[in-house]
Amino acid sequence: MRVLDVKGRAAGGRKIGVAVSQFNRVITEALLTGALEALEDAETAEVTVLRVPGALELPLAAQRLIETGHEGVVAVGAVIKGETDHYEHVATQSMSGLSQISLGTGVPIGNAVLTVEEYEHARDRALPGKGNKGYEAALAVLETLDAMEQVPGED
Repeated sequence: MRVLDVKGRAAGGRKIGVAVSQFNRVITEALLTGALEALEDAETAEVTVLRVPGALELPLAAQRLIETGHEGVVAVGAVIKGETDHYEHVATQSMSGLSQISLGTGVPIGNAVLTVEEYEHARDRALPGKGNKGYEAALAVLETLDAMEQVPGED
């Protein structure tokens, strides 16, 4: 059995995009800060932040970042349940779009799109530190890139 362990590798030379929803900005800015901290800790060579109005625009933003040469993308958003079922549609379509783009391009997209019922739940997941979901999503992108590079391709 061959085990590929990628934890803790540096991202030097990597070009990573971060697509950020401006809706629920207090939360998304905290998640963005976490993602940028993780990318800095990993010594990422180049980071591009692309802001879009809401979570439904994140898949298109991620696609554009990939088209312009980014090796991975972190998607940052916060969908908080309100009084209508609009929340479910936005959350489902945003997640589906991000998955389709990642699978269709072969480029990892880290998911820091919170889908929560209460504002406090989002706030708790966006607090500073390594438990910040933006931080975790950025690390997931870098670790996935490292893992994919270790799998031999066709020659």
